[in-house]
Amino acid sequence: MKIRLLDTALQDLMEGFDFYERQEGSLGAYFLDSLFSDIDSLLIYAGIHPIYFKAYYRILSKRFPFAIYYRIVDNDVMVYAVLDCRRNPAWARKRLKTV
Repeated sequence: MKIRLLDTALQDLMEGFDFYERQEGSLGAYFLDSLFSDIDSLLIYAGIHPIYFKAYYRILSKRFPFAIYYRIVDNDVMVYAVLDCRRNPAWARKRLKTV
């Protein structure tokens, strides 16, 4: 099994990195380390998470208020988005429809 991050997910990660870097220096790096650790855990736990918006599995980050939305396609875990949970859920639903 392989993990593949779509460009949309990478963009979400960079936006989160920028946000936390503005809060405090080096917090952005910690954010990325934490989120990539959560994403790496999908090699073991992919498919056990609840399904949201009728199509995506969702795993919550352990350290930051972010959710990772993914699907399993053939033998790959496709990460579509990494979204801030503090935003309106309607925004997340709309955002995932455009992926």
